[in-house]
Amino acid sequence: MRIARFSIDGNVAFGAVEGGGTGDPAGLALDVIKGIPYGDFELSGTKIPLSKVRLLPPVLPNKVVAIGRNYAEHAVELGNEVPDVPVAFFKPTTSVIGTGDAIEYPSFSDEVHYEAELAVVIGRLCRDVPRERVKDVILGYTCANDVTARDAQKREKQWARAKGFDTSCPLGPWVETGIDLARAGDLTIQCTVNGEQRQLGRTSDMIRSIEDLVVHITEAMTLLPGDVILTGTPAGVGPLNVGDEVAVTIEGIGTLTNKVIKRG
Repeated sequence: MRIARFSIDGNVAFGAVEGGGTGDPAGLALDVIKGIPYGDFELSGTKIPLSKVRLLPPVLPNKVVAIGRNYAEHAVELGNEVPDVPVAFFKPTTSVIGTGDAIEYPSFSDEVHYEAELAVVIGRLCRDVPRERVKDVILGYTCANDVTARDAQKREKQWARAKGFDTSCPLGPWVETGIDLARAGDLTIQCTVNGEQRQLGRTSDMIRSIEDLVVHITEAMTLLPGDVILTGTPAGVGPLNVGDEVAVTIEGIGTLTNKVIKRG
């Protein structure tokens, strides 16, 4: 099931996306969900064409826990060693935007990069998750773009500003719940800028698997329903400029598209 969060006529709700394909929204509709999509939920039977709504970030996470340098070739392309343990950092809730929303180029940077990533959406409160239970705490998966002010990342020892500025965490277009762990571990990830392919990789190239990451993170902190884990980016990262349109496409999920604008 594809679960979207949307607004229409000033109201915000979740809906199950119905119709074929994961790209063009033409012909797709939303069956409005009663309540929120964590645990058991019901479909209302009220159908709304996808073309009539504005898609929002598919979840509003309490926290986004991101993993750096989880693809060896990406670590090498930036002149970094492959870390001995996962490198985790946070992106704040205020960085989260949805498909179609604008990425605002920050005033403190002259070198903003795209980073296409698979995002794991948590479906239940969890802590100290054993490897064999990881599948039980995942609601589904979505596309992410870990937008990064690369020059600030190089200057500053902490990555809070470089990776946490407003609009630096596009998520969407929806959460796909029909992908199991095995399949999630071998999906194609692609990033295009103005229609030109910039990144192409597979999640099977991750150094640490989704199971590894969930176990590692929940050793330290409790994850809540709707929290998001960004699993790292393949090689091929590069610059974004004002006016660019960047799209992240993940096999079996869909396409997340955002334009870059000048802030304020």
